Amino acid sequence: MSTLPTCPVCGASILVPANVMKHEIIPCQDCGTELEIVNLDPLEVEQAPEVQEDWGE
Repeated sequence: MSTLPTCPVCGASILVPANVMKHEIIPCQDCGTELEIVNLDPLEVEQAPEVQEDWGE
């Protein structure tokens, strides 16, 4: 049985779809933080970087 990754923000166990791909963004089911899949074996998540507005620069 595999261990579920935990949210780096709230510590909740993250339910990950079976067909998830590396670098996919998924939400934490508890706090709503966007998480990025950074590794598939073992399954690891990190808080996704915030996309910043470039204002046409």
